[in-house]
Amino acid sequence: MTNRTDVESEPRTPLRADARRNVEALIEGARTVFARDGVDAHVKDVALQAGVGVATLYRHFPKRADLVLAVLRHDVDECVETARELAAAHTPMDALTLWLDRYCAFVLTKQGLAAALHSGEATFAGLGAQLLERLEPALDELVQAARVAGATGEGASAMDLLRAVAHLCTPGPSHIDYTRRMITLLLAGLRQGPTTERATRTAP
Repeated sequence: MTNRTDVESEPRTPLRADARRNVEALIEGARTVFARDGVDAHVKDVALQAGVGVATLYRHFPKRADLVLAVLRHDVDECVETARELAAAHTPMDALTLWLDRYCAFVLTKQGLAAALHSGEATFAGLGAQLLERLEPALDELVQAARVAGATGEGASAMDLLRAVAHLCTPGPSHIDYTRRMITLLLAGLRQGPTTERATRTAP
């Protein structure tokens, strides 16, 4: 049997209200600490940020990897939902631009994630590919809408964009402005369409 970690939210035994609040506080606390210090931050800092004891953290998340996975699930679900909200509230190209900025923020606040994914920890087995597979349909709807509206050409798929932005993003606050400038250039290329198509249209 394949050992597969699903990044989608899974049905679980309902928690008591106080336990649920603790889990939510821990996930939010971990998001803040991971964004500041990376995913290898000390769990004591996460517990302090969440306002709970370390024992409470370990009761809900026995391993650091469990906590990292919970944060990733939360953030991926948020990215997927954001795609729907942006599509409903903005023009297709604006929705695509805003979503890629949100995805950029998702990657930039995960310092140390790449190393964790290649650490040999069983919890992270295949996780990188699963993250992309979960995000691809949400982005693809935005890409297709922009194409139908005539805002972009046929040059790049949703997976192309996910991988390109992920490679552009160097985690760390000092790189945010640079990364966003690069994404702006990427989007400018999408608006212009593939070079071969432009050459064909302008040829005598």
